Amino acid sequence: MSPSKTIFEKIIDREIPADIVYENEHCLAFHDIQPQAPVHVLVIPKRRIENVANLTDADQALAGKLLLAARDVAQKLDLVDQGYRVVANCGIDGGQSVDHLHLHVLGGRQMKWPPG
Repeated sequence: MSPSKTIFEKIIDREIPADIVYENEHCLAFHDIQPQAPVHVLVIPKRRIENVANLTDADQALAGKLLLAARDVAQKLDLVDQGYRVVANCGIDGGQSVDHLHLHVLGGRQMKWPPG
C-alpha cells in the first residue's frame, strides 16, 4: 500500500488551494501559509521524494532543477538585490514537518546566523 498523499501532493494535484508563484514541468512554488519572513515560498518537486537524505544519484537533474526554480522564484519576487536564503530541512531534528522534499525561499528582511 502506498503512503497517503502529503499536503504538497494535494497542492500539486490541485485538490487544495495554494498561492502558486511559479511552476514548470518538474517543480511547483507557492507561498507558505505560516511565513517566517516577509517573503516565504516553498519550492517542491512534483515527484515525491521524502527529503534530501532520500535523493539518489538518479535525482541529480531534478535536484538541480529544484535549485534553479528557487533562483527563478527569488528573481520573480525581487529578492536578488537585497539577498535571500534557501533552506532544506531534513528530518525531525532538522525541522522538517512535511515528508516531501521542499526548499524554503526566505527574503524581505535580514536573516540571522545561526538559524534556529
